[in-house]
Amino acid sequence: MRVISGEQKGLPLKAVPGAGTRPTTDKVKESIFNMIGPYFEGGLAVDLFAGSGGLGIESLSRGIDTCIFIEKDPRAIQTIHENLKKCKLDNRSEVYKADATRAIKALEKRQVRVDLLFLDPPYQKVGYYELIEQFVEKNLLTDDAIILCEHEKGVDLPNTYGSFTLTRQELYGSTIISIYRQEEGEHHD
Repeated sequence: MRVISGEQKGLPLKAVPGAGTRPTTDKVKESIFNMIGPYFEGGLAVDLFAGSGGLGIESLSRGIDTCIFIEKDPRAIQTIHENLKKCKLDNRSEVYKADATRAIKALEKRQVRVDLLFLDPPYQKVGYYELIEQFVEKNLLTDDAIILCEHEKGVDLPNTYGSFTLTRQELYGSTIISIYRQEEGEHHD
């Protein structure tokens, strides 16, 4: 695995040891960022089940200002720190060892506004996609936010989360990438 494009292009990334996480392959990662970017002019990303941090790191390399990495597996946390250090991105990142529900409460306290939300939970934990509802209800997403979910072929996600609508879905092997955005005219102040 490596950083595909942007400032940190070509830097190798470590995977989390053991079989607990499935890193997004470089090929899928490249496709994802071609759909949602490929580059960004600042903004805040949240990588909710960060694993090795590959998606968040890629977004930083491509111009996102800050990324908050949330992960509860200590080995994954260690890997994220190593990858950020290697990419010299520690100063643009925050890493939290917390479960996703608790982390969202903390984000709400800080009243963050997220531009890019990555959700790639462990495959059997389908209920985690419902956490998107909390981001929407608690007003943690900007009007132009992009929500990106990675999930298994058999998992059907809803067409909408609040005012965010499924705008694109692509299949890569047994992985589906689903992208949600607000439709024009759906913006709420």
